[in-house]
Amino acid sequence: MKFLKSFYIHNTFFRYIAVLAAVFIISYWVKPLYPIAWVATFILLALFFLDIFLLYATKNGIDANRSAPKKLSNSDLNPITLNYQSFYPFKVLINIIDELPVQFQKRDFNYVTELIKGEKRHFEYTVRPVDRGEYVFGNLNVFVSTTLRIVKRRYVFQKDQMVPVYPSIIQMQQYDFLAISNNLTEFGLKKIRRIGHTQEFEQIKEYIPGDDFRTINWKATAKNSQLMVNQYQDEKSQPIYSIIDTGRVMKMPFNGLKLLDYAINSTLAFSNVALKKNDKTGMISFSKKIETFLPAIQKLTYLNTILEKLYNITTAFTDSDFGLLYAHIKRKVNHRSLLLFYTNFEHISALRRQLPFLTAIAKKHVLVVIFFENTELEDLITSDAEDLQSIYHKTIAEKFSLEKRLMQKELQQYGIQTILTRPENLTINTINKYLEIKARGIL
Repeated sequence: MKFLKSFYIHNTFFRYIAVLAAVFIISYWVKPLYPIAWVATFILLALFFLDIFLLYATKNGIDANRSAPKKLSNSDLNPITLNYQSFYPFKVLINIIDELPVQFQKRDFNYVTELIKGEKRHFEYTVRPVDRGEYVFGNLNVFVSTTLRIVKRRYVFQKDQMVPVYPSIIQMQQYDFLAISNNLTEFGLKKIRRIGHTQEFEQIKEYIPGDDFRTINWKATAKNSQLMVNQYQDEKSQPIYSIIDTGRVMKMPFNGLKLLDYAINSTLAFSNVALKKNDKTGMISFSKKIETFLPAIQKLTYLNTILEKLYNITTAFTDSDFGLLYAHIKRKVNHRSLLLFYTNFEHISALRRQLPFLTAIAKKHVLVVIFFENTELEDLITSDAEDLQSIYHKTIAEKFSLEKRLMQKELQQYGIQTILTRPENLTINTINKYLEIKARGIL
């Protein structure tokens, strides 16, 4: 039974059969070909059994395994490595078929190569998940054949390997590295000019060329008979919350990724940067009810807690209750905080329904409403109109695009900070706004 499960006929064998059949047919008119066809048939039959013997004489002729990260990063290209080695005493042809998780909807994975005796090699490919959750890899199938290419033997490795897909860990690590190396501008992050001294006093030190002369401490200068300056550091331990709307407006997909997942990836990357800058970071997610509340804490290990909560966030086709959010913030967030609110509005009427709650939140906290440009409309606007229908579509698209900017201006009139961004630029623009608010001492 085990033999039958691993035994397959190679496609080339059927070509041999087709050639023999053609020779037998032609021998009906060319008589000398008839005995030749029978000789070829017996030779093929002998080679058939020889091929079986060669493939099955070595008990474990192939060893292979799949090396995948412990956690896949959502929306990123994740490397998967296939390692394989031959123990056959001759060169073999191998055909590797890896059964990818059903979420990828890919059924044509096929890698073909050759191996000589004892050779160990690897092959790397990438996968890009667009949903969080558990991804199950099926069998790693390795089909082996000799150079005769008559039969194939199948080896099966690593059945049902489960790998969880978490929010974009790769994106978080990219911004983490850039924050440490102070090269944020290379990735599109802006340098913000500081207005005045919105920083905490750290120490008095000797003046060196290049120090701001406005920070000279004249009393310390007179006492030490040399120029002394005050040194400042960024204000620390300020509470910052990422608020994620998980209602139906966040189900809209762009480039295969839902707006909710863009917000989740941004929250993880931003929280990491904020914690590295010694601020307190928390999180709220809500729709019809408050689904997640993590109080703001300044602790690097807290990022793991945020990551686990983000992994489990889901969305449904429901309208979010902004009144409930206002009541929860009023009850739970007692100190003035920076609130980064990820949501979306497609119509100005939808914004005006929620505006009373947003203005009420903004009276006590620094509220930043983050919503999204419809990039599909942008593509339509920039395309050429070739007929009356396309002119109509382009006009409607421009109207919706204008409404987005009107919403932004209306929020700003009520003293609410805003970010109107393309989904792919969300993380960059969010960190930019955070640095701007810190630099200007708004919080």
